[in-house]
Amino acid sequence: MGFSATPLLNYYHHHHRPLAHLSSQSRHPNSTPATHFNRRSIVYLSTSLLLPSPVAIAADENAINPPSPQLPPPPPDTTITDRFFMDFSVCPNYFRSDRTVGDEFSACQDSELLGRVVFGLYGKHVPLTVSNFKAMCTGSSGSSYKGTLVQKIFPGQFFVAGRQGRKDKGEVRPPVDLARNTESVDPKSFLLSHSRAGVLSLCLSENDDDEQIKLSPSYRNVEFLVTTGPGPCPQLDNRNIVFGAVLEGLDVVTSIASIPTYTPSERIRQFNDFAELLGDDRAQNARMVWNKPLKTVYISDCGELKVAKPSLTPSLP
Repeated sequence: MGFSATPLLNYYHHHHRPLAHLSSQSRHPNSTPATHFNRRSIVYLSTSLLLPSPVAIAADENAINPPSPQLPPPPPDTTITDRFFMDFSVCPNYFRSDRTVGDEFSACQDSELLGRVVFGLYGKHVPLTVSNFKAMCTGSSGSSYKGTLVQKIFPGQFFVAGRQGRKDKGEVRPPVDLARNTESVDPKSFLLSHSRAGVLSLCLSENDDDEQIKLSPSYRNVEFLVTTGPGPCPQLDNRNIVFGAVLEGLDVVTSIASIPTYTPSERIRQFNDFAELLGDDRAQNARMVWNKPLKTVYISDCGELKVAKPSLTPSLP
């Protein structure tokens, strides 16, 4: 008797339904659908849970190797590259009424030498400023500081020299062969401060040159100042270029600072301020004589000092 497969197929069809079919009927209508995982999903989930995030890695690296702080810029190089001298003298009768136009200080019979000041120049810090100063001391610029006045003295602070104008008035003849000083607009040139007596500085903020001279396309500023102490002059910082210091003759600088000057009264100052407010040009002209020394102080000589290098003893092992 033969065996038929039809009853078995019918039995399997009624009693062994697919799992998906059974689960869809037995599940509650409001229940959450079941999540299906395959092998790729399991591997991705395991790696995302075990591996740290990039932010966490960066934080761990900073904790182990903290970033080094940013180093400040190196200080200006104040190596003395050149040595120049200036002899200062006093001529009590230079502005006498019978003096002829064109007379120079060499004609002063009663000249009295105050002394010599030796300056050390910072040629590596501001080479253009130093080069122009050297040219004015040697006369290679077509002009010279020799035979020119100390224009103003501010007691307890500084004195100013090198004002441009007429030679017969004791002023510096405008130089014609100087290079344009681009360091006057470079912030690095103003890093050194006027912290003590004997600081040599290119006079920018306190410049007293005539406005018509400044308007010339060939104008080159050569006016300089020297701090006299006893304290610092912070009002000059970041406004004038320090390019040297006094190496010898600080007592001469002190002697110049002790010379009496013309100081206007408070009433004259108030009138001058009011005239300037009204736009009166005479106010500026009146200030030209303020702080001028009552004695004629001038640079009787200047030049370069050739200093040989001292011999060094052999170093011990």
